[in-house]
Amino acid sequence: MVTRLKEETIIFISVVKWIILAIGVGIVTGFSTTVYVKALNAAVGLNRYSPYFFLLMPLGFLLSAFMIKYISPGGMVPGAGLAIEAVNKNSGKIRFLSIPVEFFASIITIATGGSAGKEGPSMFIGGGLASFLSDIFRFDAADRRKLVICGMCGGFASVFGAPLAGAMYGLEVIAIGTILYDVMLPAFVSGIVSYHVSSSLGVAYFYNPISIVPVFSKLFFLKVIVAGIFFGLCSFLLIEGLKTGKAVYKKIDLSMPLKSLIAAVLLIVPALLISTHPLGLGLKVMESSFEDVYIPWYDFILKIFHTSVTLNFGGTGGKVTPMVFIGATAGNMFGRVMSMDPAMTSAIGFVSVLAGASNTPVAASILAVELFGSEIAPYAAIACVISFIITGHRSVYPSQSFSVKKSSSFNMELGKELEHLKIEYSHREKSLVGVIKRVWSVVKKIK
Repeated sequence: MVTRLKEETIIFISVVKWIILAIGVGIVTGFSTTVYVKALNAAVGLNRYSPYFFLLMPLGFLLSAFMIKYISPGGMVPGAGLAIEAVNKNSGKIRFLSIPVEFFASIITIATGGSAGKEGPSMFIGGGLASFLSDIFRFDAADRRKLVICGMCGGFASVFGAPLAGAMYGLEVIAIGTILYDVMLPAFVSGIVSYHVSSSLGVAYFYNPISIVPVFSKLFFLKVIVAGIFFGLCSFLLIEGLKTGKAVYKKIDLSMPLKSLIAAVLLIVPALLISTHPLGLGLKVMESSFEDVYIPWYDFILKIFHTSVTLNFGGTGGKVTPMVFIGATAGNMFGRVMSMDPAMTSAIGFVSVLAGASNTPVAASILAVELFGSEIAPYAAIACVISFIITGHRSVYPSQSFSVKKSSSFNMELGKELEHLKIEYSHREKSLVGVIKRVWSVVKKIK
């Protein structure tokens, strides 16, 4: 009885402790996200004075590359990927100087036309400030790791206006196949508080409830399955595009600033000749995909190219906004080809590419409910899971660790970061062909 009382007392104290800490992190993260988003909006707003703002891209890339190389600690590129790496490898330790680097460099990158997002910097700044507070108050490594995750959750929640999905995204993105239940309470508290702080300070959010969803039928359900496969392939293309850009960057034997200048010029050419849709955040184009507006079929392909060049050649920023842009615009095209409502397929694509490219099917499914309503949620969830599986053992975040195999036909050491993961095909016949062979052998024995 005494032991039970001690256990319950300790648990009660722990709950109170983490609620208080999570509220504090949520307030800090909500405020920092507000400052960042408003500064970014002000910088992007300057583009209305000229349709050729993207001609400043070489200068933007050069400044961003300079800040990363000479100011960022260790020359590391800040962002959500670095925050994930800090949690998985360094108990959440994030160098404070990298926070202002990400703040200014990402704004410069996006405002001059670089294809990047605002959620990655928000997650990194939130996590970085949580790490800084942990050092001030001398928290141990385990508590600092939890607080950094709370900061990441708060950053996503407050920049997207989705407190539940934001919290789940931070819990799910660290280790693929594992949800960090020990951080769930403070993560949800931080996400909710951060969202309400930002919204009360005037941050506007995108919501587009999809009210027209077809009545369930075999054909409609089959089309949703095909959509999941298609968006999984889109996720695959984005991941491989980012990997290819990184490989090309390493092979070019020039200084980092010079490579940045060349890359920026390379992006200016298609902007002048083809389309400016993939430049910057691309929010207007993405929002148009949910309306009865024709979106060129090649927009999502151009976005993959622009994002890979931007993030590998000196620019910095988030990857989630490009993911959802690719999903929404590809979904608009898919809906027209498959004779489905483009707004509905754009919504499904929005969350499915996020699920596939960052391996977060649960968070993406919740995001579908928060942004598009409950009517579309079951179909979005199916597409998200299929996209997650189709992508395979890949991710836009190489520092993610794998705690699950997406198929029993592979042999791999679980718990390893993606960049150190060795995957081998299992020679045991676990594939569909193997199952058919075994069934046929049993049938012959029965005969």
